[in-house]
Amino acid sequence: MVDERSLEGLSAEELERLLSAKRRAERLRRFRAIVEEEGREVSISEGLPGFLPTGQEGPVRRGAGRSYQPPSVTEVKVPFRTPQVAPSGSPFPQGSLREEKRGQVGHKLRDRFLLLVELGALLGLIGVVVVSFYNLRLLNREVLQTRGQGATATPLVLPGSSFPPTSEMPAPYQHLVQGLTPIPIPIPGPEQATRIVIPAIDVDAPVVEGDGWEELKMGVGHHIGSANPGERGNMVVSGHNDVFGEVFRHLGGLMPGDEIIVYAEETPYRYLVREKRIVQPDEVSVMEPVTKATMTLITCYPYLIDTHRLVVIAELEGQ
Repeated sequence: MVDERSLEGLSAEELERLLSAKRRAERLRRFRAIVEEEGREVSISEGLPGFLPTGQEGPVRRGAGRSYQPPSVTEVKVPFRTPQVAPSGSPFPQGSLREEKRGQVGHKLRDRFLLLVELGALLGLIGVVVVSFYNLRLLNREVLQTRGQGATATPLVLPGSSFPPTSEMPAPYQHLVQGLTPIPIPIPGPEQATRIVIPAIDVDAPVVEGDGWEELKMGVGHHIGSANPGERGNMVVSGHNDVFGEVFRHLGGLMPGDEIIVYAEETPYRYLVREKRIVQPDEVSVMEPVTKATMTLITCYPYLIDTHRLVVIAELEGQ
């Protein structure tokens, strides 16, 4: 170590060399510290330049007879670890490549498995929706058939007959109306039909709940358990054509496109005629539930003979 008094006599060139030597010594110290962390020893020969030109030897005198001897060449053993290279020349070990390929194959298999799971879940959901829709329709039909105390919501014969449920019923159908239990009339609600207007045949009549003999004396009867105005399903109404006001006397005059307006309290629902049929009194399939908002109107046919039923089917406008 050169003290501060010896440095005073050094020239600028010598001071620069001294600083350069110290920098190299510091770099060497740092290098040794780094390679010592690698865990392996290697021999490194490092000579630090002195203040003499290349080829000259001996100390250089400065100032008051003091001299400076350049540092000698030293041999340092430091730990060092040689990087491993794969046989193929790749900087990555061969095992790492195999593991990487194996991982890629695993990712592909996992993605395919997840895709199959998603497709299976989607198909299962579609199946559940289809089965649920079928069960709902079946349940609605069963409910309509089990309303009341043992009575059926869908009767054995169509309503609207001009004959009371006595011996006056035509002989072929008397057995169908014997022993039927009346269906209880529900408590009136705001969703129930209260009025029906058919401009094409000048009908403006009240609607009552129930389509039995007594109910049809008061106006058009709404079949208990069928849909209410504006609801999805089959709203079944019936009326007489030759007794008690003949409310549906001219029902056969309706044509496709004619409008039928049904009120639930003050709310109107507009239906348009789609078709009409002449059926047997026991063809109760026209009263079965449907998926659209539909209205089925029933009365006796022909006039004063009443051996069949006239059925007019209309659908809610705008659906």
